[in-house]
Amino acid sequence: MANSDHYTLISADTHAGGSHAQYREFLDPKYHDAFDAWRGEYRNPFSDLGDDRRLRNWDDEMRNRQQDADGVVGEVIFPNTVPPFFPTFVLFAPPPKPEDYELRLAGVRAHNRWLEDFCGRYPERRAGIGQIFINDIDDAIEDVKWIKKHNLRGGFLLPITPPDIDWIKPLNHPDYDRLWAVCEDLQVPINIHGGTGLPSYLPDPSSSLIMMQEISSYSRRPLLFMLLSGVFERFPKLKFVIAENGCDWLPEMLTRMDDMLTRIRDRGQIGELRYKPEHILPKSATEYFEDCVWIAPSFPSPKDVEIARKIGLHKFMWGSDYPHDEATSPFSKLTLRQTLSEWSEAEVRQFVAGTAADVYGFDLAALQSEANRVGPTVKEISTRVTAADIPENINESVERNMLTAV
Repeated sequence: MANSDHYTLISADTHAGGSHAQYREFLDPKYHDAFDAWRGEYRNPFSDLGDDRRLRNWDDEMRNRQQDADGVVGEVIFPNTVPPFFPTFVLFAPPPKPEDYELRLAGVRAHNRWLEDFCGRYPERRAGIGQIFINDIDDAIEDVKWIKKHNLRGGFLLPITPPDIDWIKPLNHPDYDRLWAVCEDLQVPINIHGGTGLPSYLPDPSSSLIMMQEISSYSRRPLLFMLLSGVFERFPKLKFVIAENGCDWLPEMLTRMDDMLTRIRDRGQIGELRYKPEHILPKSATEYFEDCVWIAPSFPSPKDVEIARKIGLHKFMWGSDYPHDEATSPFSKLTLRQTLSEWSEAEVRQFVAGTAADVYGFDLAALQSEANRVGPTVKEISTRVTAADIPENINESVERNMLTAV
């Protein structure tokens, strides 16, 4: 890959977003009055968007300085903050109801324009992921084409429809084939992200405990819907990426689906459920995964990286989750030492940069000078972490993985 003593680190999971004042500049002017009224009523419930930490989302100097210190020279940027007319943080907001759709759509389009400007200031380092809604497929197709035309090479974040939403068609509906065809033709990556797709919960303290147990499974539902409904059979050149959802669940899921699909192909039925020939998929789930799916397990655990290595590093990308509290930053180099110290140089390069470059179009040669300036050295990553290396101020998710291995 690269002939250098330094690794090029590309985080396939970071987040950014504009301030409300910035979003207003990119909002269609006909919505300015409605935006001013909405903004006047909005109350920010998120501490990291209310103090100086919020600047990491849009301040180039602060962001680049912190990413440099963490050794990261390339980033795939998911949305963050609260776009115009959203009821809450962008990843947690439910899909818009019909009466809210026009304003919410104007909000995500303002975000996409802001993101084009944000990524355009450092085009080699930043691959932005735009936003769409799937309430209206024609609008979604229009936005995907806009995302491609305006070089948001991260593709788009696919909204996950929670099971209690009945005004949006589920992802296995054949009407979406028009959208998947455009994504395949334009080679626009489709991304889903952990923490999304949750249904409504009873306002009770126990609900947060239930949510924490269910959150990962809801975030992975689109993979089941698209794979088992034959989307990857009909559109075998799609790029479908699952970010910040680990990967320790993947082998069991693929094995379970492989077994089910094999039995259906061999017998045409499972128990009393019978399947017509046109509903029987010709390939295994593992084969569809190989064709169309990539995983970006942010702040990966030792088990995650073991699974990634076993399945194939060409399907996996490292992610830091900057600037969130559970991110590996500013300890990414330390965590990479802890998880990858016994890997070969070629394996490390593939995991921390090579796959992301292939999926999202990063130019590794263009990033090399920055990597030589701030990236970790091959020798550094090959040095095993000891208990003495762990600083006192390390965050909880990083500490948990560290203490497992030292």
